[in-house]
Amino acid sequence: MNILLAAAEAAPFAKVGGMADVVGSLPKALNRISLDARVIIPLYGSINQEKYNVRYMFSFPFTRRNGTADVHVFTAEHNDSTFYFVKSWPFFGEENTVYSEWSWDMPRFIFFNQVALAVAWELKQRAGWFPDVFHANDWHTGLIPFLVDYSRQNPDWAQVASIMTIHNMAYQGPYGGGWLWEAGVPGRHHPDLVYQDLTDNLLAIGIAYADKISTVSPRHAIEIQHAYMAYGLEHLIRRRADDLEGILNGLDMAEWNPATDPRIFSNFASDNFPEMRPPNKRNLQERLGLPVRDDVPLIGAVSRLVAQKGFDMATPALYTLLSDTEAQVVILGTGEPAIEQQVQRLAQTFGRKARAILQYSATLAQQIYAASDVFLMPSHYEPCGTSQMGAMRYGSLPLVRETGGLADTVENYDGGDAERGTGFVFSWETPQAVLGTLRWAIETYHTKGAAWQRMQRRGMQVDFSWDKSAERYADLYRRALDKHR
Repeated sequence: MNILLAAAEAAPFAKVGGMADVVGSLPKALNRISLDARVIIPLYGSINQEKYNVRYMFSFPFTRRNGTADVHVFTAEHNDSTFYFVKSWPFFGEENTVYSEWSWDMPRFIFFNQVALAVAWELKQRAGWFPDVFHANDWHTGLIPFLVDYSRQNPDWAQVASIMTIHNMAYQGPYGGGWLWEAGVPGRHHPDLVYQDLTDNLLAIGIAYADKISTVSPRHAIEIQHAYMAYGLEHLIRRRADDLEGILNGLDMAEWNPATDPRIFSNFASDNFPEMRPPNKRNLQERLGLPVRDDVPLIGAVSRLVAQKGFDMATPALYTLLSDTEAQVVILGTGEPAIEQQVQRLAQTFGRKARAILQYSATLAQQIYAASDVFLMPSHYEPCGTSQMGAMRYGSLPLVRETGGLADTVENYDGGDAERGTGFVFSWETPQAVLGTLRWAIETYHTKGAAWQRMQRRGMQVDFSWDKSAERYADLYRRALDKHR
């Protein structure tokens, strides 16, 4: 079975959020179970073609209502998988970032959706490879299920299926009607779109026309059927509930391995972490100018600094905590200016206890996972999240809100000898809930060392590999194909 995953991001080539990790690592797991899974993304100007050995394949003209564009296709091998890249002026090839303003991203990703099908057809003619299933990801590729459905008028496309994976329901690609018309996209007359006035919403189009739909955790598949988490698409999701499945994201366990990771100061594993892990904390404290103290809990956060991630709750809680408690905080990330300012002000106010690094560094992120005692992830919603999995893998106990993939992956501490638990979980979306849970975690750190280490060991030993999830995706692909075969 041939699978073509289409997305705006794929690690390591272009990464902004967790979707890039999924698209970059899932194909490897699918290929291990005898599927032929490949990926297509835009060739952004920021992609280091020399570093990743991205090489030219072929070019072809692509004509739409508003003109003809020269499309250039490139390829690379990574993680035992084939990746294709699309370059075409003025949409892709010169930009320094993955995303731009909405008014520019809409027409360029509409173009990418159309070109993804055209590239698949060219691959069939030139290389004898053609997808059985198109796997679209988020709104940026939400038009693909409709284009596949429309193309089935051609016998060559009649048996091609489509999957739509929702990584983040809050971003939908709305109000694309004018650009869709200009690009020559046929009318979307699906009744579930028409009666809700969603015919120009790219994510809604993907949900309506895909043969099967998935989201990235079982809990989130339930949450998006309700108004709070569905952002206006709950009725559409409920109409497709029989075709919806929640499949938990995984980690590339070979890459996320503290025993071999060259980016951390001291390697360790679940059988020696009490002795070998502490040097990572001391090294990070020293390099960031924090007091080097084993007896002070270090709270780490690696995150996009946006409203979704709960820093509107976390920052007030941390102000109170640091004012009356011996603790240290390290926050790494970028995002919305207002939240960046709040985090920076926290670090300036508590200069002896807190650091804010307003950038993204994959190396420093791994070092925070390996050094922190508590990993803070107080999201308002989290479709899946991989940071909490990475934190557990590296021996940091996640402190999370009970939502989405966080609820599916973090088992709450039992408050005793840790017969159960891999972290600390709260429910209410308030600063008081964050503060109370932080105090609980710090008290446990100081008074129940054996229980703490038991949770660390249990978290490090959880199997977050893609193997089980890949089998579930393979089954979903087969069921999508059954509709047409």
